[in-house]
Amino acid sequence: MGTLGWCIIHTLRQRAISECHRILQKPNRRKQAFRTSLVNPIQLQFRKANATKTSHDEKFALRTVSPNDFKNLVMEQFLDGKCYNLIDKVVATPEVLLTAYEKLGLNSNTKLDDVIARATSDGIDSLWLTATSRQLREGNFDVESCCFEMVPLRVKGESLVVPNLKLKLVMEAVRMALEAVYEPRFVTFAYGGRIGMGRHTALRYIKANIANPTWWFTVAFHNCRFDSERVQKLISIMENKIEDTLLIDLICRFFRANVLAIDFGDFSLGRGFPQETNLCSILINIYFHGFDKEVKHMRRIIDQTNSVTRYGKKQDDPASSSTAKEHMFNDVSMTEPSSSLKLWVHDQLLQRTPEGLPVIFHNPIKVYACRYLDEILVASSGSKELTMDLRNRVVEFLECELKLKVNKSMTALHSSVSETVEFLGMEIQAVTPSKLRPPMSDKAIRAWKKLIIRRQARALEKRNFRETMLKKAGMKILGHVLNKFKRSGLRNPDIPIALQIRSNFRIWAQEVINGFLQSSEEHRFWHRHFSSSEFLSNSAIREQLPRELVNAYDDFQEKVDQYFNTDKANKAEDSERKIIAEQKKYAQESVKDLTKLCIKIDAPGELVRKSLRLAKLMNSMGRPQPVKLLIPLEDEEIIRWYSGLAMRWLNFFCCCNNFKMVKTVVNYHLRFSCILTLAEKHESTKRDAIRHYTKDLKLTDLDGGAEIFFPLENKIKMMGDQHLADPKPVDGLLCMALVRRPFDGLSTRCSALCCNRIDTVVYRIRLLQSRRNINPLDKKKWVPGLGTIHEAFDKKCLPLCAKHMKYLYSGQITLQDIDFTFLHMN
Repeated sequence: MGTLGWCIIHTLRQRAISECHRILQKPNRRKQAFRTSLVNPIQLQFRKANATKTSHDEKFALRTVSPNDFKNLVMEQFLDGKCYNLIDKVVATPEVLLTAYEKLGLNSNTKLDDVIARATSDGIDSLWLTATSRQLREGNFDVESCCFEMVPLRVKGESLVVPNLKLKLVMEAVRMALEAVYEPRFVTFAYGGRIGMGRHTALRYIKANIANPTWWFTVAFHNCRFDSERVQKLISIMENKIEDTLLIDLICRFFRANVLAIDFGDFSLGRGFPQETNLCSILINIYFHGFDKEVKHMRRIIDQTNSVTRYGKKQDDPASSSTAKEHMFNDVSMTEPSSSLKLWVHDQLLQRTPEGLPVIFHNPIKVYACRYLDEILVASSGSKELTMDLRNRVVEFLECELKLKVNKSMTALHSSVSETVEFLGMEIQAVTPSKLRPPMSDKAIRAWKKLIIRRQARALEKRNFRETMLKKAGMKILGHVLNKFKRSGLRNPDIPIALQIRSNFRIWAQEVINGFLQSSEEHRFWHRHFSSSEFLSNSAIREQLPRELVNAYDDFQEKVDQYFNTDKANKAEDSERKIIAEQKKYAQESVKDLTKLCIKIDAPGELVRKSLRLAKLMNSMGRPQPVKLLIPLEDEEIIRWYSGLAMRWLNFFCCCNNFKMVKTVVNYHLRFSCILTLAEKHESTKRDAIRHYTKDLKLTDLDGGAEIFFPLENKIKMMGDQHLADPKPVDGLLCMALVRRPFDGLSTRCSALCCNRIDTVVYRIRLLQSRRNINPLDKKKWVPGLGTIHEAFDKKCLPLCAKHMKYLYSGQITLQDIDFTFLHMN
């Protein structure tokens, strides 16, 4: 029997299983009620289709599906651990398609009213949704007719197939269904393409969970396309959880039409580039899900084989190596400490159990992993041989099971302490806590002490002001009481009120005396009063006086110093307390440096500076220079381009330990490059541009108000690790410039998804690699790790409204949120 016969039998078998599942499935009232609520609006639309009204409300009689209802709808398709009929019951319903269209509009920061208005103009109404739903259920949805090919200007360039808005709608509905099925099943260290699990979350996971690594490695892939062999592997993985021939066939047609293009090893995944769709991320996570489970299985095996009790003994081995550990500590001369510091360190390093055995430090062997789409980091706290075996198993699984081409020369082991490893565009290294958080400099300590003194003086002023106001309030109350006595006529001396007043004043006087003696200021006053006389302190006079008198005077002076001169005693106690605290703190830091390693994440400073030189923002001497390509733009657009570049860099590197370097780049190079570009445009000097725009690069709107587009210097200084979202990398803006075309008098609709505005400006896309005539694969001329936009978009025209132009520069939308039909038409 041939391959075609086997395919026919497999298709008939799948349809028979689906039909049996539909017949044998028990009726569910909740499911019937939900389906009835979905069908009623459609029936209402069919009733209105024959009418002559053509209003907007009649064209849209459907409603969207809430996230909880969508999740429940997907969960109802599960039976015996598999999901059935996703296309028929979920994806192909008109309500889900309308929900996908609304989500595309919200992702492009378009208002809901504009989304609905744009849907009517795009032809996405109830009739189109119903027809598309029928085509998806019948399996004859034409994918090729919903996409077009973009040809680059270069003769030997590679073309790109781009979907239109209606195909993006169907792909978004498929992505929503796959996300509802697989999202609860992904492992915790899988990031990218998931809600709330972006780059910053992955880096925080590395900082918080990887402890005391000794060796690690990153997996590097050769530049390869997701071909038919890997597509078949993806289909086999999905069939373990999903039993739906229509969905599998639809995804296969996406790949055959080259609408889904997944390239490994070119740093373009998860960066918002137009050659990637939203469906690619979820498919990559599904493809690597087996690898994630394999790594999790290896971690569990290593944890079980290296399980250790808190006293350093193996659970299956009663013998202990306590004598050897004691001998080790004896060798470093810690058993006979010569100071309190050594004694404290000795007690911390060599404690005793209730049985008399020493408590030793033991770092169990752990395996850590973190994956962001196709970027993989694996770390181990074991030996080099163990990590080498782990690397071989990882490479073997990726090559044999997932059919990927691993670059073994780049997938090398690195020492976590002496070498850095690049992951997610960052440089990661394991350092001691003292290097991660270095002590304060002498200048910083002096400034901190001055700040403390200033705060204490301010607190003393507030306390004195409060006491003064309390005294004034007491005097007012006392005067008010005396006036009451006079007005009430209580002037008869026979009334026994004098005793009560005398007792009250006695109580008040005792409280005043107690407070007086407890005050440090009064102590200083009486100490100066009693020790001001130097008559008996003179040695010539003391020799002529009786010895009993001199001793009595000395005893009196000691009592005065003891009870009234408390500053001296307090200073001695404070100094002794500080010395002990500093010794303990130093000992704790020393123990941590000996027993603990922390993860340090730095921004690649050399690559950042190389990116500036590549984009002509900085000259060969490291000084900012103007960008002549931006001179034809308006002043507002120039400032917005630099502001978007600055904010993207700040948001992307805000979780790095050397974030101060990035702040310097933004504050100096980008700010002054923008100022020099504005000065070159208006043929003026840098000082004139600063005098006109100020260093904050302010512009005034039509109402005369000041608008600040570039980040303020004080705001940049106060920025830190605050963002948890997935920031858009700077590649999409640094590698692209939008040049404004002359106005031709024609009004064109905005090319952003679901935007209905026609007050647009047409821009021409200019790519960095084409302007510099550099091949991105040339690592010597191009910046390693810097992604590139596909060359087919070079010099294409793009109409955008002012709002989406601002969003594109600031990173709130990407080129994935653009309807490329306008590029094809232009």
